[in-house]
Amino acid sequence: MPQALAGRRVLVTGGGRGIGRSIALSCAREGAHVAITARSEDQLAAVAGEIEAAGGSATALVCDVGEVRQVAQMVHRAAKALGGIDILVNNAGGGTEHAPVAESEPDLWVACIDANLVGTYACARYVLPEMIAGGGGKIINIGSGMGHESRANSSSYNTAKAAVWMFTKCLALEVWEHGIDVNEIVPGPVLTPLTADRFTLDGAPPFAPSERVKLPEEVADLTVWLASQPPGGPTGQSFSLARRPPGS
Repeated sequence: MPQALAGRRVLVTGGGRGIGRSIALSCAREGAHVAITARSEDQLAAVAGEIEAAGGSATALVCDVGEVRQVAQMVHRAAKALGGIDILVNNAGGGTEHAPVAESEPDLWVACIDANLVGTYACARYVLPEMIAGGGGKIINIGSGMGHESRANSSSYNTAKAAVWMFTKCLALEVWEHGIDVNEIVPGPVLTPLTADRFTLDGAPPFAPSERVKLPEEVADLTVWLASQPPGGPTGQSFSLARRPPGS
């Protein structure tokens, strides 16, 4: 079988663990040259080692995507190492503020916005010139069902992911004439190191009895499919692995 991403140049943020790690490994298996970025040098080195041990090529770049200046430098280094960037997967994010707004810690609230929204914007902002110069590309933003529905005590994460969804749609309208497609993936509940204390594989998460907890590899499969679509494919769309529609 031909490799779906043979020769493509992919940048994956949050690539040191969980969903990002699986996406990076899957892209490399499909023939892509991969650059991964995260805050942990040790995690990045481990994932890059896995890719290279399997015969792929990987570039590891330490970066906090919530820091715009770091992002600009990281994208420059990634493009130089790969010879350009065809595909950007904005996966980095997360949040630790789970209090009502009246009791929230402002620094944590803003940090969640920075990691999820500002990071997504900054990576797209600095990757776009590379894609435009190269004649097109794909931007895939890893969103959340929480960005499509309201929920108490998670306002920072819900707000950030809702903004990522709107950013996806706005950006898609701006760049389609350059041959760049922009889409969102909603993973639904996924078993990762950050959710292992709450989720059981193939079981239901505490907040949604109709859902099924899945592996990161399932998100990676959908990411590779989107990344491998021909020019003029879907754009400005949200692709969900959740079993129930957002907001239901």
